Amino acid sequence: MRVLKYQITPDDYFELDLPFGAEILSVQSQFEIPCIWVLCDSTLPYEIRKFRMAGTGHLINEDPSQLIFIGTFQLGNGSLVFHVFEIK
Repeated sequence: MRVLKYQITPDDYFELDLPFGAEILSVQSQFEIPCIWVLCDSTLPYEIRKFRMAGTGHLINEDPSQLIFIGTFQLGNGSLVFHVFEIK
């Protein structure tokens, strides 16, 4: 097992190719770049996982029962706040 970091872009929807069963540990910005850290076995096959990102106050149309909250991160010294969810 190891912890891996994936850079993400602040888009409404994005996908990550993660090792099967990867556990998402955190989402934060590092040097103003949004990142997700996962605990995984990188020798396992990879799978595409889908995510939804929304800024504070932005409309989220998805059924809340289909979203798993991952975390919140800030950019621009806190002037932009984003919330990340995994889509089941």
